[in-house]
Parts: sequence; structure tokens; C-alpha cells
Amino acid sequence: MVKVFKFGGASINDAGSVRNMADILRSFLGQPLVIVVSAMAKTTNVLEGIVTLCRLKQQTCYDEVDQLKAFHHQIMLGLFPDLNHPVYHDVNSLFDELLRHIRSDSDLSADELYDQMVVFGELLSSVIVCHFLNETGLNCQWTDARDYVITDAQFRSANVLWDRTKPKMEQLWHHISANGWLLTQGFIGSTDEGKSTTLGREGSDYSAAIFAWCLDATEVVIWKDVPGLLNADPKRFSNVVKLDQISYAEAIELAYYGATVIHPKTIKPLQNKGITLKVQSFKEPGLSPSIISDDSVFDPLIPSIIVKEQQVLISISPRDFSFMNESNLHRLFRVLDLLRIPVHVLQTSALSLSICTDYSESQLLTLINSVSSDFYLKYNTGLDLLTIRHYDQTIIDNLVGNREVLLEQRSRVTAQLVIRK
Repeated sequence: MVKVFKFGGASINDAGSVRNMADILRSFLGQPLVIVVSAMAKTTNVLEGIVTLCRLKQQTCYDEVDQLKAFHHQIMLGLFPDLNHPVYHDVNSLFDELLRHIRSDSDLSADELYDQMVVFGELLSSVIVCHFLNETGLNCQWTDARDYVITDAQFRSANVLWDRTKPKMEQLWHHISANGWLLTQGFIGSTDEGKSTTLGREGSDYSAAIFAWCLDATEVVIWKDVPGLLNADPKRFSNVVKLDQISYAEAIELAYYGATVIHPKTIKPLQNKGITLKVQSFKEPGLSPSIISDDSVFDPLIPSIIVKEQQVLISISPRDFSFMNESNLHRLFRVLDLLRIPVHVLQTSALSLSICTDYSESQLLTLINSVSSDFYLKYNTGLDLLTIRHYDQTIIDNLVGNREVLLEQRSRVTAQLVIRK
């Protein structure tokens, strides 16, 4: 039975990391694998900057492309000393294609242009990794995920068309031997018309789940730079605790509130087919992984702490002094949906709706323009959203300290506080 492995950008950010990945995979010879890789290091961030410069018709976008090319070339030199190796031709061809998009696609909408260009991060990394694995005797077949992950045309946050995707993946896997390895990209797909799409930022985990669901995999393993699922970000908090085993439901809650180890959409397809998800360290592959399954018996009551920075708290009130009733809420949430503004916390009173969301100046201005004829809108920027699962008052007091709490909301299990820094 097939397993799906996902390796993120941190696990392939230089030549040594790619060699480490190969060492890990060597332990699974003889087992059928689908290997999903992200873009290398911060490549997606660089490509996002190139997209912005391209839209502004800034010539400096070509300098950024040159720097990105040099970064990948340096990694290739560490893996393929022979400059005549085919990988150099393949990577150069991808950069040529990226440049063609820069020169020709500037009339596309911002989101569509983004998807046509940002996909090159995963294409570049997968070509380099696949060549290296085959060079070292770990035979795998490179596959363009865009040929098999079929989506709608909601660029930057495309929805998978499962009835179109599943038969394509089954047909693909049928042509690979029982012990074959398939190497592909996370985060990307395409429409039926062949236009590239992306599944949402950090969506490679979700891609692994898509392949797992379609191929009835036994498990998905996400290889990370941490020992497993942790109850807090070790870069922000000391004395973090590993969560050895949790349920799908608990994992969905943590991902929804912003835990960065797992993409929020990852769990649903796995839960639907009872596919186990493991989070394992690529730095110490011998360590036991964190396991996510249908079993809630092992859900710990250890507090989990999630911090989202750069938040904005928006309060909206009707200009005619009417109640914030179902009709007004319907109108406002329709606008939020159309603008793709995620709501992390919401709270209503008789006369207002307050929401906390990620700060985006362009989205905020568009929201103001969309509702200002009927609603007053006030907002605070530069805030933190603190979420605590399995909280108690002592933990809240210690985390908040003397900072001002602008909004607080609690359920039996979860507390959320919007805090001024």
C-alpha cells in the first residue's frame, strides 16, 4: 500500500538538506511512495515579490529572477558538479518559461498572474530533487501535479474538483510499478483549461492529503524541522511540549486557529478515509512521530498556544442605528466572502459586528469602500491574536501580562484574545 511523504521548504533548503532527504528515503526502499515537495527555502516569498514588481512593471523584477536563479544554481553545484548534467538544462528551461510569463501575462488579474508565476517554486525544487534521487539510485518518476490536481479557477485559493482529480491520479499510479516512487509538487494544480492554480499559502500539506485520498494511502508523513506536533512555537516559547498523539478533531481545531505545522485543509480528506497522519523530524528521523488519527482517547489536556501577528480588529455598525440583525450580518458576510477576508474571531452586540482578521491594507480599503454607504467602520491595526486550547486563567494572565485586551472570547475549551502589542 502506498504512503505519501511531504517535505517542506526547510527540508530541502540547500544541498546538504537534499542529501539528508535522500538518506531518509533510502530507509524506505521497496515501499511504494508518493513524495510531495515544496519550494526551496523562501523561494515562494521571492516569487511573490517578483509578481508584485511585474504588476508594477518594474524592471527590477528581472534582477530578482537572476538572484533566484543563482540561489538554485548554487544548490545544484553542491549536488551535480558536472555542469553538463541534464538538471541544468531543465532548470534553465523553467526560468525561461517564468520570464515568458513576466513578459506576457501582466494584463491578467492579480490573483491569476500570481498563480501562473508562483508555481515555479515547486517546479524548480521538484526537478532538482528528482534528478538527485535518481542520480543516487533512488529511482522515482517526476510528475507535474498540475496534470492531476484539477481545480476550479479561484486563483490563489483554488478548490479541488475531486471527481476530475481522483481518476487521473488512479490512472497515473496504475502505470507505476508496485514498488515505484512518484515525485511531485505540493501547493499547485490547474484548471481544465490548463491554467496554473495554487491551493492557498503553505498548501503542500493539503496536496499530500489529496494524493493520499485519491490513492487510498495507508498514511501521510509530513517531515518537519521540529520533533513533531508541539503545543507552541519553539521560536517564541520555551519549554514547549510534544503532542505524541491527537485526534483529527483536535488537529483541525489547532490548524483552524493558526497552528503552522499543518495546513487547515489537510485533515478532512484524511479523516474521511481514516488515513493516519504523522509529523516527523527530518533532523532526527529516528525520533517517534506525532500521530493524528481517529482515536480521541489520547487527546491531551496540555494547553496549546497559538499566536497570529499583524492582525486588525474591525468594528462595523449600521449608519441608520438599526440592530446588527440577521439581515445586516448576511450583507456583511457576503462582502467578506467576496473579498476572501478570513474571520479569525467574531463578536456581535446589538449595534455592531467586530471581527479579527489578517491585516491587508488593500483588503481593508476595499472593505471600507464596499460597506461605507450603509455602515460605519472603525479599526485597530498592529495587533496579536492569542489562542489557547485547554486554557486556564493562570496561563491567560501569564501570556497577556500588562498588555491591553481589545476583545476576548471563551468557549469551554478555547480562549481567544485580541491584544495590543
